[in-house]
Amino acid sequence: MTSGEVPVGRRVAQWRIRRRMTQQMLADRLGKSKSWVDKVERGVRSLDRFSVIQDVARVLRVEPATLVGRESRPAGSVDVEGVEGLRAALARYDLPRAATGSAAPTPDLGRRVEHAWSAYQHARHAQVMRLVPDLLDAARRAHAAGGGHGTTGLLVRVYRITASVLVKLGEPDVAWLAADRAVAVAAGDPGWTAVAAVPLGQALRATGRGRLATMVTIAAANRIAAAHDRSSAGPTLGGTLWVEAALAAASCGDAHSAAEWLGLAAEIAGRVDDRHDPHLGGFGPATVQVAHVAAAVELGDGGEAVARHEAVIGTDGWRRLPVEHRAAHLVDAARAYLQIGDLLRAGRALTEADRIAPDEIRMRPLARTVIGEVARGGPAPAGVSHLTTAIGLTRRAGQA
Repeated sequence: MTSGEVPVGRRVAQWRIRRRMTQQMLADRLGKSKSWVDKVERGVRSLDRFSVIQDVARVLRVEPATLVGRESRPAGSVDVEGVEGLRAALARYDLPRAATGSAAPTPDLGRRVEHAWSAYQHARHAQVMRLVPDLLDAARRAHAAGGGHGTTGLLVRVYRITASVLVKLGEPDVAWLAADRAVAVAAGDPGWTAVAAVPLGQALRATGRGRLATMVTIAAANRIAAAHDRSSAGPTLGGTLWVEAALAAASCGDAHSAAEWLGLAAEIAGRVDDRHDPHLGGFGPATVQVAHVAAAVELGDGGEAVARHEAVIGTDGWRRLPVEHRAAHLVDAARAYLQIGDLLRAGRALTEADRIAPDEIRMRPLARTVIGEVARGGPAPAGVSHLTTAIGLTRRAGQA
């Protein structure tokens, strides 16, 4: 290994975190002990047999070359049309300035941003990936022309959509770039900085940087509170940021902070009553209840997660959540059922999520991992068998 290269064990740890696996989960799927995985990740035990590297790569759904240092796209990842186009759009710095007379955002551009946000909230991820590259170029041109606050908001929102869908599709490093660009565009405006901090926290959490995600989201939450924003946007964003901080804390195993910050979010939610701002996203009591489930899953408390899941899905607030949010929650519910060994209800949660939002199930690496776990656990429920076929997971791949 040359100087500056990331050790193989650290790459294994990075991909394990991206796949939302614990060391025990990886060990079980490899037929190894947790101690073996820990030693590999710390560099105490070397991966010096290519057959073992192949086994680890198969479980993590990456190419063996990725683990030994030659970058490659994950094996079995969904080849989404538009991902490479979006990467190229983010890399462009030579966009022409708009004409002087067209600095203000056009109604057409605003409608296009609304359309893309609506597509995201309905979990139409493939459609979003097709829309965003051209939309990103258009929003950047308008902002470069000096359109003021209106174009700033449009560009921040496009970067938010970009980052959010990239997190979904297992591209958190690129999502981090898009979210960071949003923060830079916001230029210190408390409201738009808060909007940008939501996907930034999500991207940091998805790369295993939970502590940094808590710092970013808490700072943004405190800043918008200090701005005394009394509109619906202020509490909505503040509550959303406390939720993101709590989920980041849970991803680090910090149950105390997660509970404290979800408590703060619940206090805000009691005042906003499930408002769903079409520009900024939804927040309310149901949002906090769903977040409790996600936090409990991350903390390994399947029983708590299942109890909260079964309580929230009967509420009116649950039915008002965006389709994307409900489908993502059902994946978390399936993970909770797996933790308590209930494969049947895990399968039902997955098939219900697929019914309402197929892209959320068939395109997200996390969802594919959960489907594989259910299929591996025993005779798969009929709906899960259909899903494994639909996403190209053979029985062996489900066990991988």
